Amino acid sequence: MLATVTAECLSGAGRRGCGRAGTRWARIIFTPPCGSQGRPGAVGWRHARLPIADKDPFPVPATPPPRTPPQRTPPPRTPPKPPRSILITGASSGLGAALARLYAAPGVSLALGGRDVRRLEAVAADCRTHGAEVTTRHLDVLHRVAMADWIAKADALAPLDLVIANAGVGGGTGGAGESAQQTHQIMSVNVTGAVNTVLPAAAAMRTRGHGQLAIVSSLAGFRGFPGAPAYCASKAAVRVWGESLRGHLGRDGLCVSVICPGYVKTRMTANNDFPMPLLMDADRAARRIRRGLARDRPRIAFPRRLYAAVWLLNLLPPSWTDGMLARLPEKPGNG
Repeated sequence: MLATVTAECLSGAGRRGCGRAGTRWARIIFTPPCGSQGRPGAVGWRHARLPIADKDPFPVPATPPPRTPPQRTPPPRTPPKPPRSILITGASSGLGAALARLYAAPGVSLALGGRDVRRLEAVAADCRTHGAEVTTRHLDVLHRVAMADWIAKADALAPLDLVIANAGVGGGTGGAGESAQQTHQIMSVNVTGAVNTVLPAAAAMRTRGHGQLAIVSSLAGFRGFPGAPAYCASKAAVRVWGESLRGHLGRDGLCVSVICPGYVKTRMTANNDFPMPLLMDADRAARRIRRGLARDRPRIAFPRRLYAAVWLLNLLPPSWTDGMLARLPEKPGNG
């Protein structure tokens, strides 16, 4: 009986030192016939020239390409249409009241929220004289459930085209300094209040695929000022959040703008006992804001010279500017 020889071929890459073209290594297993004196199962390596086929006789299974999630293509961004249904928080005074009066017109529905009932109703009466249909709600922006309920009812009454998260409070380190209570109040109203306004409004608008959100920040949100730590921090938070939401919600057809005004003549700035450069009245500021929202500006910052100054301060190393900023007057507490 003849001996049985089994050969297993491996490519040259599998053995060190084999780099010649057309060469493979063969592992030969020798099984002698019955009755012979040969050692069965002898294993040895033999260097031999074997024909290389077009395909590897021992192919490695191909790794499937990684699956990539489908990318959502954002719709083309177009300027929003003139809003016919508008909701404004902090509408009882200051910038919110000025915006309500500016947008009031026949065929416009206004939903106004505020904490001071008397002033809020006075603003609503002025808006009605301009032909607008006005509803009011006395509530605190920190009440998340109440805010969601109000926004849902306003949207059901007239689908919201524009929501302006304007409610906010101020305060600084003047007098006895910035207390823990004041810090918590400023951060809660200015940040949590904006979140409680924007999220339910965005949820309603996303189902329709259009709508506009405006978040009121401040030029103080570009650089921390020692005289108003909590106020600067809260306005920086909503500015960055709003700018992030613009790209996120833009995929669903929504427009988001961040409003960064300088000094505006309101009840909040009336307590400041220091010079306020480029102070602007609320009606003029409201016109700037409406013009920027009509053009879907990502950031509506004014006045330009003050905006340029704080932008430069933000670029410079803090070690260069800390000494100068420490000499600025402090904002009064509970402003």
